[in-house]
This record gives sequence, C-alpha cells and structure tokens, in this order.
Amino acid sequence: MKNKPWGAFLYRDYRILWTILVCGSVVVWMRILSTAQWLLDETGSAYLVGLIGVVQLIVQIPATLWAGTLADRVDRKRLITVGHGITGITLLSLGLLDSQGVLTPTMMYVAIAITAGAHMLASPARSTLVPIIVPKSKLLLAASTDTASQNGAAIAGPLLFAIIAFQANLTVIFILSGSIALVTALLPLCIRVIGKVRDSKDQELSQVQQTLNGFSYISKHPILPGLFLLDIGITTTSFYREILPVLALGLFAGGASATGLLGAANSTGAILGSFFAMLLVGYSAKGMLVLYASFAYGLLLLGFGSANTLFMGMLMIGLLGAADAVTVAVRQTTIMLTTPDEMRGRAFSLMIVAAQTANNIGTIWVGVWVGAIGAGNTMLLGGFISILATGLIYKFWQPIRDFRSQ
Repeated sequence: MKNKPWGAFLYRDYRILWTILVCGSVVVWMRILSTAQWLLDETGSAYLVGLIGVVQLIVQIPATLWAGTLADRVDRKRLITVGHGITGITLLSLGLLDSQGVLTPTMMYVAIAITAGAHMLASPARSTLVPIIVPKSKLLLAASTDTASQNGAAIAGPLLFAIIAFQANLTVIFILSGSIALVTALLPLCIRVIGKVRDSKDQELSQVQQTLNGFSYISKHPILPGLFLLDIGITTTSFYREILPVLALGLFAGGASATGLLGAANSTGAILGSFFAMLLVGYSAKGMLVLYASFAYGLLLLGFGSANTLFMGMLMIGLLGAADAVTVAVRQTTIMLTTPDEMRGRAFSLMIVAAQTANNIGTIWVGVWVGAIGAGNTMLLGGFISILATGLIYKFWQPIRDFRSQ
C-alpha cells in the first residue's frame, strides 16, 4: 500500500502525540514572547531580556541529558504529563502574581528556568513513543509531520500572542498558555501503548551510569556521530535565526518589517520542506538524503549571502528553511530506526543537546563575523564551510553513505 503524506494520522495514539506537540509548541512560543515582553516592559533593559538565553542554556543542557535517561527508565507518558503540568502551574502562577502586581524579575527568571527544564523533560519522552506507535515504513512521515507542525506553531504562537496582547494584556496570556499546558498534560493519559521500556539491560544501574552508557553507545554508533557532527559543523558557522535583525540590516538595510518577512519566509519554507520530505518516504537512501539536503543548504547560504534584494533574500531563506527541515526529519527518523527502545531517550536527548549547543555557538560565531567582515560575507563563509563539512562527511563516513531503510 502506497504511503500517503497523512499516513501517520491513521494511528490513534500518534494523533494524540501530535496534539501534544502542537499545543506544547504554541505554549512555548507564547511563554518565550510573554516572559521577554514582561521583562522589557518592567525593566526597559535589553540586557536583562538577553539573560533569558543564558538562564535557558544553563538549565536546558543538564535537564535534557537527565530527561533522556529518565525516558529510558520510567513511564514516558508520565514524564510528558509531569513536564506539561509543571509548565501549566508555573504559567498560571505568573498570571496570578502579575494580576496582583507582585511579580518581580527574579521570580520571572525562576519561572523561565522551571518552564525551560519542564519542556526538556517532556520532549525526549514524546519522541521515543513515536516509533512504538508508527510502523517503520511511516516514520519519516511522522518525523516530517512533527517538523512541519513545530514550524507551523512558530507562526501560530506569535500570532496568537500578538492578538491577545493587543486585545488584553500579559496576565491573560500567562493564564491562557498555562491553561493550555494543563489540558495538554492530561492527553498522555489517553495513549494506549505502554510507555515504559521493557527488558532494559541497564535498568538496575544508577541514572548517572545510564547517562554515561548513553554517551558510550552513541559514540560507537556507526551513523549518529557523523550526523551530529555534520549538524554541528553547519549550524555553528551559519546559524542565522537568532540574529535576523542584524542580517536584515546588513544585507538589505531593512528594519523590523524586513526581519519579520525573513522570519516568516524561513518558517514557511520549513513547513513546505517538511511536506516535501513526506514525499520522499519511499526513498531508501536516507543517509544520502541528509547529505543532499546539507549540500543544498550550503549552496543556498551562498545565494542568501549574495542576495541584493529583500525578495531574493526571502526566497533564499525560505529554501534554507526547507533544506533544514528535510535534514531534521531524516535525522530524527534515523534515530528511531537505528537505536533500540531502551537507548532511544538518551539518543534523542544527545541530539537535542548537540543542536542547542550548536545554535548558541552559531549565534555567537555569526554575530562576531558579521561585525568583522559584514553580513553577506559571513553567510558566504558559512556556505563554503557547510559544503566542505558535507563533503568531508561524505568521503570519510561510509555508514552514512550506505544507510538504507524501507
């Protein structure tokens, strides 16, 4: 039977997981924007708003590693419930404190740390359930659907925030997003599959030892280290999302409107790229698919760095989003296909940590080089390095070249 793009939705439990993903992603965006806006309104300091990134980074890396190991030890459905439940309670508390006029920046930073950690608690657990629910032949469909949905939420979340902020205030946003999170926390109770790993060989070990075993397993995996290195190599030299205002100004002499258009084009391209990945579900050479998309990403960075009009920049950054979405979907699918259930939580957590670290280093790298050689030249440099990294992985990492799946 031919796979349809909506094939993953044929499975009841996946539909619940998808609803959890969409609701959770919308809540994340509303939380990010509302907490940043509150700090800016309260303090007037861009520096204090920027500290949000520092707080999240300090919390998320250890929380993600811990959550990945937990996902291989305890009931994953319970982890999802706890993660979203903590988020909901925290956001409702912010709404209550704000309505009483007693919310302080210190309280806000604590809430940001709690919600960032809670999100990481739920994320690996949800990802590990997908391959238990969806057959191997449809895993790329599920991963592509997830990627498209997350990018859709990246558009819907800020739009919902803007509408409510215009009509009401931040207190309402805190309360609404907290309520959505609490409802989302109940959904895992409706999932029928067993959420706990069966017959794990290292179940009796301490959590620290299990985490170390996860590092050891991934380091010896024939494919995943190469995929992670490829992602890190490309992202650290070209990560543009966090400094789009700088690129909009440097490339197109644009302001906030140009930044918004570039961001919207990137998210739209990512959604379309995810749908394109669904059409490739029957393409067995998944390793080469990642390399093709990564090579295209490098070429598109050259095009973005050379763009001399905002329209051309929007086209290039939209295609960049599409290429990136394909690599993300295939990378997630590869983890699902090539790791045993008892290691899957740790594999996903390491993927997330690698991506987060690369994003943060990439933001610093691109910012420094834009100041030194200009926005266009920085994107050109990132393009050349991305193409070089892809070529090196192709030449020296044969298991990726040879990886096939049904």
